[in-house]
Amino acid sequence: MVSVAFTGGGTGGHIYPGLAVAANLKNLLSCRVFWIGSNTGMDETIVKNSGIDFFGVASGKLRRYFSLQNFFDIFRIAAGFFAARRILKKEKPLLLFSKGGFVSVPPCAAAASLKIPVFAHESDYTPGLATKLNIPFTEKLFIPYNESLSFYREKYREKISVSGNPIRPEFANADPQKGRDFLGLSNDEKVLLILGGSLGSREINELIASCLPELCHHYTVVHQYGEANAEDISPNANPRYKSYAYFKEEMPHVIAASELVICRSGAGTIWECKALKKPMIFIPLRGSGTRGDQVENAKLFMKAGAGICFIPGENAKEELLKIVKELAENPEKRKSMQEAPVSDKEAAIFIAKEVQKRISGVKAEANG
Repeated sequence: MVSVAFTGGGTGGHIYPGLAVAANLKNLLSCRVFWIGSNTGMDETIVKNSGIDFFGVASGKLRRYFSLQNFFDIFRIAAGFFAARRILKKEKPLLLFSKGGFVSVPPCAAAASLKIPVFAHESDYTPGLATKLNIPFTEKLFIPYNESLSFYREKYREKISVSGNPIRPEFANADPQKGRDFLGLSNDEKVLLILGGSLGSREINELIASCLPELCHHYTVVHQYGEANAEDISPNANPRYKSYAYFKEEMPHVIAASELVICRSGAGTIWECKALKKPMIFIPLRGSGTRGDQVENAKLFMKAGAGICFIPGENAKEELLKIVKELAENPEKRKSMQEAPVSDKEAAIFIAKEVQKRISGVKAEANG
């Protein structure tokens, strides 16, 4: 049976879209898929829960600032390269698909050294550091927006295709009633969903805590606060507030049950919410620890009319409450945000078909 390797990780945003491509590929082609990810963190759990074989390798974090740890991580990256090369030689995939993140760099370099074609996808408006490092090894790169093309060097543009962002297959079957049943809510309760990303967000948690009584005046507030941030959440007796550390398989249904979403603006989250036609208020991750990709994603979606980018300032509580109140009381505004177009492609299917074509080409070349 044909084998196809996938790589990427570090956060759910680098894994879930790859799993969406893998699921669609397996519908198109009888193949075995396996994943090369980080031997620490959440990668293995998420991938194995999807029924895909997982191989962990060492990976160094790619930092844009001076740190002594950068020196030591060079050796981890080298170790990851040789480990990935051994895995690829043994498993013999016909193609490697990269979803990015720092862990993807050693497998992409290893695949190129073995002359295995590399396809990749970048989720954000501008290329991440891993994508910049991987693009010399990449035969075809998929990007989310036409506007993103200008951020790539001229010599690489012929290998780039605009695809949108892949959405997990579970979102096609999202059921708001299942979401309400999970949350224990009746059909007449309006839901404001708060998402801080797969790791949670202390900034969002603290802001929501300061606004909670007023927010609950408009909505039942459902809050995913992140497993690492349990100390942020104080006991609250308000019957219109429900807090959860992390949503798993119920996530699509919970989003489907919501009327409005306040969230970070990682590419995975905002495209999944958009797929379910949810108006969004973005509170992007920003500052010295990020390259600003979430701010760019939020501004692009806001330009399209799909959401509102909110950067908390001195009067963050009052400003957020004003936005929520205006949206809660304006169904026409919410509807226009729901219908705002962002992409005309089913990205996961489009990319899977391109991968299938290339695999057919590799098989034809081998039979030569």
